[in-house]
Amino acid sequence: MESTIVSAENINAYYGESHAIKNVNIKINKNEVVAMMGPSGCGKTTFLRCINRMHELIPNARAEGVMKLDGEDVYKMNVIYVRYKIGMVFQRPNPFPNLSIYENVIAGYLLNGIKMSKADKDVIVEKSLTSAALWKEVKDSLHKKGTFLSGGQQQRLCIARAIAMQPEVILFDEPTSALDPISTSSVENLFHELKQNYTLIIVTHNMQQAARVSDRTAFFYMGELVEFDDTKIMFTNPKDQRTQNYITGRFS
Repeated sequence: MESTIVSAENINAYYGESHAIKNVNIKINKNEVVAMMGPSGCGKTTFLRCINRMHELIPNARAEGVMKLDGEDVYKMNVIYVRYKIGMVFQRPNPFPNLSIYENVIAGYLLNGIKMSKADKDVIVEKSLTSAALWKEVKDSLHKKGTFLSGGQQQRLCIARAIAMQPEVILFDEPTSALDPISTSSVENLFHELKQNYTLIIVTHNMQQAARVSDRTAFFYMGELVEFDDTKIMFTNPKDQRTQNYITGRFS
């Protein structure tokens, strides 16, 4: 049975006086991949950052409404806890340059002063790298810097870093836009495996990617959520003319 893990109720987001997100309502189920697409500046990344409260890190930015994780309002939770439960992977691979591959995976624990035994760290590192389909490639290089890896490997390292904190939801902000086609393919293949254990929400400019990897797709335009439906329906029989225009490239 489908069960909602993330729900947005009348979410509005602002940058100063600029109204970037307008009354967005959406429910996302456990263990599904949701793609968010739309033209540049349509609000999809802003909405993504509202889910784990990163939007409020921007000066003069604020969000209003109710964003729930497992039925609890994230705006009333401890923000550190929110980001434990809702991991994030960014557009450009961003391993910590001064840390080894091993240290990068457990960076969340190190930065928050969480003490654990070497054995526990070893288990988390191996499990997280295995889940990110990277263990076999790096198991003999764990104490080299994360920046020693290729771009695609660095992005999978960032995914392992997010997984290590045992989140329920992982947000991806255009996670393959800086990668070559082969690396993009390896990350996309990983999405199918990750959804067994996590809910994935992916902002992408690439419509083909949305069609390949997602169960459902949300289309944003000018700060509004125009349409949200099964991906196959969205791409073959959208209900809103604006979605149709975007998909067919007839966007003015």
